Amino acid sequence: MAGATLFVSSLLRPSNPYPEKNMPYECGMDAAGEAAAGRFRVPFFILAILLVVFDVETMFLFPWAVVLKDIGLVGYVEMFVFILLLLVGFAYAWLKGALEWEQ
Repeated sequence: MAGATLFVSSLLRPSNPYPEKNMPYECGMDAAGEAAAGRFRVPFFILAILLVVFDVETMFLFPWAVVLKDIGLVGYVEMFVFILLLLVGFAYAWLKGALEWEQ
């Protein structure tokens, strides 16, 4: 279904590429520096990926909190192991400098 939708939309959409339309856009100003060539700093993307990973992993805490009484001691211990692994990943990212902006 998704492929069919993309195919039909590629047939129906207008296509009018021109140089000004294909230029990178930065807050109404002409692109300058590294962004003008299409290069962006890698630490920005690493931080964004870390944010998504840790947000998704912490979403697993909500169902655990809802069924805390039903899962018993085993589920309680397993969730603390999960939290410990999150902290180890966070410490690793911190020590590797993935959370630093200035270099």
